[in-house]
Amino acid sequence: MLDPIKKIFPSFSNELVKDIEANASFQSFKAGDIIMRTGQYIKNTVLVISGKIKIYREDENGGEFFMYYLQPGQACAISMICATKNEKSQIMAKVVEDVELIMIPLPLMDKWMMQHRSWYEFVIGSYRSRFEEVLEVIDSIAFRAMDERLEFYLKRHADACGCKELKLSHQEIASELNTSREVISRLLKKMEQRKLVTLHRNNIELLK
Repeated sequence: MLDPIKKIFPSFSNELVKDIEANASFQSFKAGDIIMRTGQYIKNTVLVISGKIKIYREDENGGEFFMYYLQPGQACAISMICATKNEKSQIMAKVVEDVELIMIPLPLMDKWMMQHRSWYEFVIGSYRSRFEEVLEVIDSIAFRAMDERLEFYLKRHADACGCKELKLSHQEIASELNTSREVISRLLKKMEQRKLVTLHRNNIELLK
């Protein structure tokens, strides 16, 4: 397993990878599975080997607020923080594409911060990148009109999948942007008129 882990996490030292092999567990989940819920205590730090996970917040009425995706080579910084402080999760994590995960028991996270420089740098890097991404989301909400938020949202999804065709329904987008499906449909139509997107039956194609 040494080579596959090093391929996905090239910054990890060989000593760290050996510790992962000896102490972590490897689990698979199917698309649609909820692997982390609001109010749940977190017992493991999750590293993604393959697949994609959506991290989002859920309100009392079941509405969703999209935060970011987790992809191969990444870890959930927010769950790391909750785990180290033994706090309940404030987020939801849903599998978008079948995933393979490395589950690292909570006690090892702090221990490895002191033992493995590569683990320390990986954790700090995860905190920094997610903090910057969340700031972008906050800026989008605070300072942009809904049409700009929609463009920002679509571009983030395109960047995450490395593709131009997004399999997103109008209702799904509306739920994650906390607005109505009618508003999203109208704005998408305007984007199509501006030749920014092409609307298909089952997907949205970004043109720019």
